Amino acid sequence: MTKIKLALCQMNVVDNKEENLKKATSMIKESVKQETDFIVLPEMFNCPYSNDKFIEYCEEEKTSRTISKISQLAHENNVYILAGSIPEKENANLYNTSYLFNRNGEIIAKHRKMHLFDIDVKGKIKFMESDVLTAGDNVTIADTEFGKIGIGICYDIRFPELARLMAQKNALILFYPGAFNMTTGPAHWELLFRSRALDNQVFCVGVAPALNENASYHSFGHSIITNPWGEIVTETDTKEELVITEIDLSEIKKIREELPLLKNKREDLYEIIEK
Repeated sequence: MTKIKLALCQMNVVDNKEENLKKATSMIKESVKQETDFIVLPEMFNCPYSNDKFIEYCEEEKTSRTISKISQLAHENNVYILAGSIPEKENANLYNTSYLFNRNGEIIAKHRKMHLFDIDVKGKIKFMESDVLTAGDNVTIADTEFGKIGIGICYDIRFPELARLMAQKNALILFYPGAFNMTTGPAHWELLFRSRALDNQVFCVGVAPALNENASYHSFGHSIITNPWGEIVTETDTKEELVITEIDLSEIKKIREELPLLKNKREDLYEIIEK
């Protein structure tokens, strides 16, 4: 199977976990009606993007209402779901964690955000995830019926080494649930997704929360799919929206044959290796 129908759920996240889960459920069910194979939720889809809310909304994996609900939805609807990310607590640590569920509702991959969002753009935005979150340390690859996929979260996309490591492990699609803001989003979001797709000749998928002007953190939205030629397949704006798009993974082989970037690397001179 080379064709895969993706659903990008750019949902409006509010300061109410129950409402967020209802919204996610609604968008998942609507995606299923449109015969989607693979549904993607945004970064921190059950929680406002704020350090104090990460602490308030965090859940332990074994007892998580959010994980239980998404697992149930994946199983009942026979669909893959990448549950964007949630604040996950393990012992004394908090992580920004993404879970991938297969059609049976089983967790088949788990990615903890590796690169924490610590920035200070003078006069515009300052955010320090490391004040409350702990970084993950694993490159995340999952086996699916469509082939291997890679998972990063938001700020992870800024590091081309991670994308290359996932591509070297034969990932065909790189997913980055993310929540760029109104400063970094207009400047870099589209550029980064096009670049990572082009660098590695893969599809890249980013799904963000919609812009909520009442929130303390303003998400740029603009959920996106880019193809192995570096083109934009689809992109939203800032409002809440469900986008269903079919991609054909056979494009990867075609483009790699026409423009053999990965074959032409000078591995006698340089390489990227995972420690």
